Amino acid sequence: MNSQHRPSPDSEQQTTTRKQRRGIGGIGWAVLGVVFFGSLLAIGILPRLGQRSELQAAVKEASTVPSVNVITPHRATGGTKLELPGSVVALNQTTIYARSTGYLRQWYADIGDRVRTGQLLAEIDSPDTDQQVLQANAQLVQAQANVSQSRANLAKGISDLKQARANLLIARQSWERWQVLVKQGAVAQQDADTKYAAYQANIANVEAAQNTVSSQSASVKAAEANVYASQANLQRNTVLQSYKKVTAPFTGVITARNVNTGVLISAGSSNTNNTSSISSSNTNTSNTSLYTIAAYDKLTVNVNVPQSLSQSLQTGQTAQITVKELPQRVFTGKVVRTSNAIDPNTRTLLTQLEVQNSNATLRPGMYATVQIAINRTNPPFVVPNSALVVNARGTQVATVTKDQTVHYQKVAVGRDYGTEVEITSGLTGNESLIATPTVDDTEGLRVQPVAQATSKE
Repeated sequence: MNSQHRPSPDSEQQTTTRKQRRGIGGIGWAVLGVVFFGSLLAIGILPRLGQRSELQAAVKEASTVPSVNVITPHRATGGTKLELPGSVVALNQTTIYARSTGYLRQWYADIGDRVRTGQLLAEIDSPDTDQQVLQANAQLVQAQANVSQSRANLAKGISDLKQARANLLIARQSWERWQVLVKQGAVAQQDADTKYAAYQANIANVEAAQNTVSSQSASVKAAEANVYASQANLQRNTVLQSYKKVTAPFTGVITARNVNTGVLISAGSSNTNNTSSISSSNTNTSNTSLYTIAAYDKLTVNVNVPQSLSQSLQTGQTAQITVKELPQRVFTGKVVRTSNAIDPNTRTLLTQLEVQNSNATLRPGMYATVQIAINRTNPPFVVPNSALVVNARGTQVATVTKDQTVHYQKVAVGRDYGTEVEITSGLTGNESLIATPTVDDTEGLRVQPVAQATSKE
């Protein structure tokens, strides 16, 4: 039976060939399916894997670059109130010195006293000056007497000149008559010569009388000049004598008295007892500084305006003045003048404000606060104080450039508002400033800026 159903070799070979073909077809389809699905996976997964790797790289890079908060500088307001310290000064203040030498007889005004113009403040006992006045008066009387004597001599000289001229006229007429008689042979020639000699003598007498009158006229003028000199000397000594009475040059308040009764006053000498307050004890020392007086009806307040705001200050504008001791009072001052020169040491402009003080509320020497409203055409930028870096290179701010690196920019600082400060130069307004730079934020460091909101002034 086995030999009947055993397949032939040819049939077995055909069967094997068909099986191999069937197996090869299945594998091909499987390979094609794998390739197909692999392509789909590659299209969907590979980009995601690339994005993931890029994201991981970005996260890694971000983790190594520090983040910083950045701000943008903003402009200050055009109108601002400038508040500056000031010093109250008397508009008219002077120290009174003695012009007469002697001992102080009596003083009549003390510190704090209100005095009027011409009021007697003190008297000086000066006998030397009194004697000089008497001597000058006597010299004037003597000079006036000399003028009278010179005028009398001049009058006598004029009279003598008239007499000499009359005698000359008679002598001339006699000589002329005798010349006629000589021609007629009535008299001798010698007699005519005698008349001529008399005529010549009278001519000489007239010339002498004229010279005497001229001399006496000069004597009168000299005597009158002596009178003028004596009068001037008397007037000078009289004025010096009037300096024995020391009077107030203007209405004001006595702020210092430097002498006491009996002190020797030497006019023109240095003040060997220089003091700005009352001398409580009697000292016999030379002291020409008697009083200090100040006018209180008008006062000036001196303030130093920063150079950056000096151009905005106008003469005539008003300001508010306050003092700590009078918290409820606000005084109005007016800018009357400036020094028109910037102090090279402080870079400020000395400015004077005038304030009325009719009730003497303010006192010279007071510390005051002056508030001036200023309109700025080009206001500066304002940044937080925390953005400033002060070191050996000066005042700087840390900026973040377009390529996100740190760069330090030097700036000039203006007014300080406490939490913020003005920048007068060094910024354009488009910079990104690090709000709070640290020592780690070095020049050229790459950073990640994070915008931070700022509150404007």
